[in-house]
Amino acid sequence: MRKVAIYGKGGIGKSTTTQNTVAGLAEMGKKVMVVGCDPKADSTRLLLGGLAQRTVLDTLREEGEDVELEDVRKSGFGGTMCTESGGPEPGVGCAGRGIITSINLLEQLGAYANSEDLDYVFYDVLGDVVCGGFAMPIREGKAQEIYIVVSGEMMAMYAANNICKGIVKFAEAGGVRLGGLICNSRKVDNEMEMIQALADRLGTQMIHFVPRDNMVQRAEINRKTVIEYDSDHSQADEYRTLAKKIDANQLKVIPTPLPIEELESLLIEYGIAA
Repeated sequence: MRKVAIYGKGGIGKSTTTQNTVAGLAEMGKKVMVVGCDPKADSTRLLLGGLAQRTVLDTLREEGEDVELEDVRKSGFGGTMCTESGGPEPGVGCAGRGIITSINLLEQLGAYANSEDLDYVFYDVLGDVVCGGFAMPIREGKAQEIYIVVSGEMMAMYAANNICKGIVKFAEAGGVRLGGLICNSRKVDNEMEMIQALADRLGTQMIHFVPRDNMVQRAEINRKTVIEYDSDHSQADEYRTLAKKIDANQLKVIPTPLPIEELESLLIEYGIAA
């Protein structure tokens, strides 16, 4: 069973990319579980056809410790298994600690016990590595394989570089490695070349360049992944290709994060900050 976490700057399209990639893996016959680690609890919405997923933390608040796995896990597109960690009530508590609670509970309930029944577990993790809770999939070896969703925008690249610093920090203790960068295009000038250069300097790969297409938004409005909504569309093939590349990927590295000056120089080199 491969344990994968998807990180990246808030708003970069992590959840959309994760769910569409998982749909591609499910279409290949892979058995996948998705663990949403975002307090918004929207990491599985497209796989579940927009159904409201009862979160782990909501279930614990309502039912106490008397929780069954079926209470917090639903079956979605292609037989995917979907779980949402959820978050604290607004203005109360720490969302990062909620992730720790949720992942520990899933382990106690035996969500990973029959590893032969799962080919993948995907953790969709909120934003940058900002605190211990959100770093948990890296810190405690819950995920061994990290993919960072990035674009040619400066703050997206800055966040990707910071996430690489987190991977380095926990690489030896947890065995976590970077599998590559996924460029979710924002149609920035020289974007593909710039992200390829960033990947090279980090010592990793740009595993796929996902072009920007309004079909993604149309599918989301209809509460579906692109593969389910319009399986013949070219954008569906982009996610299938990404899924196949992740499935075949053997390049997993400890990255070499860039000093901020070098990151800024890369932006200038490709004309973004000129």
